[in-house]
Amino acid sequence: MRKVLSAIIALVIVALMAFGYYRAASHHHGSGEVNPKEIIYEHLGDAYGWEIPFAHDVRIPLPVIVKGNDGWHCFMSNKVTGGETYEGFKIDHGGEHNGKIVQIVDGGKEVRPLDFSITKNVAAIFVAALIVILMVFSIRNWYKKHGMKAPRKGTAFLELIVDYVYYDTIRPIMGKDAPKYAPYLLTVFFFILTMNLMGLIVIFPGGANLTGNLAVTMVLALITFFIINLTGTKEYWKEILWPDVPMALKCPVPMMPFIEILGMFTKPIALMIRLFANMMGGHMVVLVLMLLIFIFTSMFGAIVGGATTVFSLAFALFMLALDTLVSFIQAYVFTILSTIFISMSHVEPHHHE
Repeated sequence: MRKVLSAIIALVIVALMAFGYYRAASHHHGSGEVNPKEIIYEHLGDAYGWEIPFAHDVRIPLPVIVKGNDGWHCFMSNKVTGGETYEGFKIDHGGEHNGKIVQIVDGGKEVRPLDFSITKNVAAIFVAALIVILMVFSIRNWYKKHGMKAPRKGTAFLELIVDYVYYDTIRPIMGKDAPKYAPYLLTVFFFILTMNLMGLIVIFPGGANLTGNLAVTMVLALITFFIINLTGTKEYWKEILWPDVPMALKCPVPMMPFIEILGMFTKPIALMIRLFANMMGGHMVVLVLMLLIFIFTSMFGAIVGGATTVFSLAFALFMLALDTLVSFIQAYVFTILSTIFISMSHVEPHHHE
C-alpha cells in the first residue's frame, strides 16, 4: 500500500511540474501567435519578479538596487515590470539590453546602470541555501536529541545520501584528506541537487533555472578551481611547471608545461559546461514538447492540437521524471569530479630507486 501511495504522490508531483510548463507556454498563446524563442527565453532566463503558482501574470516583487548616473536607487520591481518608467529606470524590451533594467538619460538614450538587484535567480539561490542549511541541521538536531539512535523517515534518507557520497565516493578517492574536504564536497552536492530539483518546479518557490545559468555553474567551478590550486602540494606544481618528461619536451620549447597549464583551466571549464548543458537541455526539451501543442493547434487546428496534447504531455512527463534522475546524477558527477581534481593536486613526491 505504501509503495502504491508513493507512486501516486510521485506521479502527482511530476504532473504538477508538467502543468506548470503547460501554463508557462499557454500564457503566450492568448494572442493566437506562438513565439517559441520568446517563451523559452522567458522561462530559462532571469527576471525581476517571481511568478506565483498558476498565475503567470502575477509576480512577487523583488528589490531593484541600481547605481545610475545620479546615484543609488532602490525600489520594488513591481514599479517597472508592467512597462512603466520609475525614477528614470525601466525594463528594456526588445532592445540591446532585453529584459534588463536600463536608465533613460538625456535625449532618451538608454544606458545600463550598475545592477545589484535581487532577481529571481538571486532569491532562488538564497532559498536553495536555506533548504540545504535546514537539511543539515535536521540531521544534527536528530543526533543531538536522540544520541546515536538511527534516524527515521526524511532524516534517515538524508543520512543515507551523506553516507553514500562520503564513504563510497569522497573517502576512497581522497584517503586521509577526506575529512578536510568533505564539508565542501558534501555541501556542493546538496546545493547543486537542491538547485536542480527547484528548477524542475516552475511554480514558486521553484521556477528559477539556476544550474541552467552559466554564471551560477561558473562560480561553482571557480570555487573548486581555487581549492585545487591554492591547496596543491609542491609536487603538484612541479609536475605542472617542470614535469618529469624528456628535456626536449620542456626546453627550449615548453610544450609539456604549456599543456599542463592549459589543463589547469580545462578542469573548471569541464565542470561548468557539463552541469550547465545537461540541465539546460532537459528544460528546453520539456518546453519544446509543450510548445508543440500550441504550434500544431495554430497550424492545423484544434483536432490535431488535441491529438498532439496526449503525446506531448506523455513525453513531457517522461522527460520530467528523467530530469529528476539527471538532477541527482549531475550533482553526483560534479562532486566526484571535484573530488578527483582536488585529490590530483595533493600528490606526494615520487621516490625513485
